[in-house]
Amino acid sequence: MGFSVIVLESDPRVAQSLAGMLSSHFHSVHFTRSGDELRERVAKNRPEAVILDMEQSRLTDVSSLRRDFPLLPIVCTHRIPDEEFWLAAMEAGASDVCPTDNVHDVLTSVLRSVATAQSAAA
Repeated sequence: MGFSVIVLESDPRVAQSLAGMLSSHFHSVHFTRSGDELRERVAKNRPEAVILDMEQSRLTDVSSLRRDFPLLPIVCTHRIPDEEFWLAAMEAGASDVCPTDNVHDVLTSVLRSVATAQSAAA
């Protein structure tokens, strides 16, 4: 694929796992250290998806990204994404919320979200 994804992940172990899984499906995978850096890269690189570690981000970051980049899939990760958090993230504009340590679910969600966004844009 020629697609790119930008990731904000605080846990180096999870970031390494995500890099391995994502690199086999995306042309480029960029990791950022802050919400500001992520926003700059999104504006500059126009990725096909973003993965946001909600341990390092806020729901207002999700809302802001959704407002500024309406078709951008935003998959959030959280250590313990209970139903209340999932609902709040979805209302803020997330495409999905996945447990941080389940990189397979994160990958599946990103791929599904990208396909949905591309269908909507067509």
